[in-house]
Amino acid sequence: MEEQQAVIVEFEYPDESLDPLLELEDLLEAEVETADVGEFDGHELAVDLKSGTLDFYGPDAEALLAVIRPLLVAADCLRSVRVALHLGPLDRGVPDRVEDLAD
Repeated sequence: MEEQQAVIVEFEYPDESLDPLLELEDLLEAEVETADVGEFDGHELAVDLKSGTLDFYGPDAEALLAVIRPLLVAADCLRSVRVALHLGPLDRGVPDRVEDLAD
């Protein structure tokens, strides 16, 4: 079985409605599926809905990031976007690289 890598997207969410986030998730999921680079595994949101994560998994975290980066950078509904790339075993819990994408 091929080892899974991950891209975990951390963000601040200034909107009161979840609609923009859900629309972005649909776009991200479609791009990942079309590119056949992995899967979108959903989101986690803080109780106050002010921050959260989007979780992506696949055999190549770099390929995943290349596909989702343009949509994340262009997303008006996200602030302070940071991606954590896990290039090795996920059970380590420590990302191999963290990158800020947008303020």
